[in-house]
Amino acid sequence: MASVYRALDDETRRLVLDELSARDGQTLFEICSVLAVRHGLSLTRQAISQHLGVLEAAGLVVTERRGRTKLHFFDPAPLAEIARRWPTDSPRNPP
Repeated sequence: MASVYRALDDETRRLVLDELSARDGQTLFEICSVLAVRHGLSLTRQAISQHLGVLEAAGLVVTERRGRTKLHFFDPAPLAEIARRWPTDSPRNPP
């Protein structure tokens, strides 16, 4: 679980997850392009690839190869596990 928190601690990685949650199954080129166009980030492909590696190690991104193309998918399961850890069904202001 600590790797999930570390992965989410970076603004660029959160933007990558935002973009993958909006449109899953993107290539590295597509992710780099959307980050540059929508968010004004001019990072190298290598830098984005390293961010994707951190997200993948945390279980937040899974990849699939289709021929020579590597697609990236958002996996919300680690976030759901965090949410299950602290249930929110109790009252906010007990009497």
